[in-house]
Amino acid sequence: MNFTLVFGLLIAGLILLVVGAEILVRGAARLAGSLGISPLVIGLTIVSYGTSSPEMAVAVQSSLVGEADLALGNVIGSNIFNILVILGLSSLAIPLMVAQQLIRLDVPIMIGVFCLTFFFGLDRTINRSDGVILLIGGIIYTVFLIYQGSRQSSDPDSEYETEYGNKGPLSLVQWIKNIAFILLGVGFLVLGSEWLVESATTIARKIGVSDLIIGLTVVAAGTSLPELATSFVAAIKGERDIAVGNVVGSNIFNILTVLAICAIVSPVGVPVSDATLHFDLPVMVAIAIACLPIFFTGNVIARWEGCLFLSYYIAYTTYLILYATEHDGISIFSNVMLFFVIPITVVTLVILTLNSLRQKQQRKQLSNETIEDQDELN
Repeated sequence: MNFTLVFGLLIAGLILLVVGAEILVRGAARLAGSLGISPLVIGLTIVSYGTSSPEMAVAVQSSLVGEADLALGNVIGSNIFNILVILGLSSLAIPLMVAQQLIRLDVPIMIGVFCLTFFFGLDRTINRSDGVILLIGGIIYTVFLIYQGSRQSSDPDSEYETEYGNKGPLSLVQWIKNIAFILLGVGFLVLGSEWLVESATTIARKIGVSDLIIGLTVVAAGTSLPELATSFVAAIKGERDIAVGNVVGSNIFNILTVLAICAIVSPVGVPVSDATLHFDLPVMVAIAIACLPIFFTGNVIARWEGCLFLSYYIAYTTYLILYATEHDGISIFSNVMLFFVIPITVVTLVILTLNSLRQKQQRKQLSNETIEDQDELN
């Protein structure tokens, strides 16, 4: 393929991602405003499911052709990328507020789903029965979110009125228009990610990068580009609940639907290699658990925390490359991460969590004292 054509395909893919993310967020947000459903619920369902379409396409196709192990790698890699890169970059653009529902419900569900996947993989295979259990869980989770959203206030948040100037029921034409926006946005995201992955892979091979390195970087990150584009655009536009909810919802969807369907349609289930069981799955679970103290401290993902996420993704990718190429520096790198970087991070998160708890306790005590003083005056 002509290099100029490949480069043009790369630029076209990037444009489609940005345009698709803009259209999808706009259509989803307008429908949420009309229905009185919170941006968080929309981000956890419509937006996250739509932007996970590339993972679904890649995973199901690989399962049908007998390469189900690729499906698991794609799901795990996408989930790690979603948290470390997407939330990292989005929080650098603007500190992300984290809704209480995420801290109390959705992140614990994500952690539980990741742990369940690890448990299912202990026998080295995620079989059809495991897939059925995961899929049922996905259906229940989605129905619960929709039911919960329908019970919330019918008044849309003020951010919708500020952003779109539209508050209240939509006409039939507006409904059709916004649904078309969502479908068109998803289509642009899927096509854009395919063009971007294909062109980037071709360029990488032309400059001499091995297929192994391409698989560990371009393909793993490529299927998560729709989530990246959507969350980043949503963060810039002030739709912070959609930005964070999209990541958490996509991760849950990747396990409960994408991986579940792969395990069901694959004749032999989804095999789990020793490397995946001993490294990639534990990393995925550990990153999800680390989200709780980060989200909990001030209910915000600060810019420095976004930098921390990005740094860990760089470290994770570096380890994969060193391991795959059997580089001599892997032992030194592993020791630095294991005995220096990770302990410092854990201590920092523990201190931040304790400080946050103490501040909340002080605010609660001060509030109680204020109420008592008012009662005495009365």
